[in-house]
Amino acid sequence: MSFLSEFKDFAVKGNVVDMAVGIIIGAAFGKIVSSLVGDVIMPPIGVAMGGVDFSSLAYVLQEAVGDAKAVTINYGKFIQTIIDFIVIAMAVFVGIKAMNSMKKAEEEAPSEPPKPSNEEVLLSEIRDLLKK
Repeated sequence: MSFLSEFKDFAVKGNVVDMAVGIIIGAAFGKIVSSLVGDVIMPPIGVAMGGVDFSSLAYVLQEAVGDAKAVTINYGKFIQTIIDFIVIAMAVFVGIKAMNSMKKAEEEAPSEPPKPSNEEVLLSEIRDLLKK
């Protein structure tokens, strides 16, 4: 089997396509959450803290000199990224919890006992006849 045909078999399998769709949707979801945190959640928190803009919070290690930019530690962006992570983690947790509860409900549903095989039915009839 050639390399290209093996790759084609691998790439066309359902699991790979499902994984690709999940990655694309995950990336889009990450952008939505970043916008939610940056544009909706952080401004009210900044106002509540006295008008602080978290994206501009930074500790200056070295001031700008001439054409060289200032060297800063942007801890405000880091705080915003942590909040992004918490929101995404919470959404994933809620989604997995919902899926697990649906699986649990399916597992707890009573199922019919399996019907006996033809041999078992015949053997039970023979047993009943022998008892008579």
